[in-house]
Amino acid sequence: MALRCLIVDDSLDFLRIARVVLEREGLRVVGVASTGTEALRCAAELRPDVTLVDVDLGGDSGFELVRRLANDPCLDPGHLILISAQAEDDLIDLIEMSPAIGFLGKLALSAVTIEGLVREARGGLGQPS
Repeated sequence: MALRCLIVDDSLDFLRIARVVLEREGLRVVGVASTGTEALRCAAELRPDVTLVDVDLGGDSGFELVRRLANDPCLDPGHLILISAQAEDDLIDLIEMSPAIGFLGKLALSAVTIEGLVREARGGLGQPS
């Protein structure tokens, strides 16, 4: 069964492209959000298996958003993965302090890398679904 994915990014072009790429590779994109407020609403309504969150959401911080998503007992965002066009090395301390299971550069975004992070977070057992 395909992972159900929510994508959070302030770039509408990126949201459109990421949705097409990930769905073509077998993930099921159940929703997209371009602000923190939209992301919180979508996570509550959609209950995805995995939520991809851009670290820079214009006026919002993706790092703060993943903390809010992880700490609100009313939400079920699934596994949280930070994404960015910035290099991981530039953000490593913030990534490590976050509740996210990992980080992916936007150019490395693929169903295989997302499924790998989820599988690793689940202890490496079985299928990613």
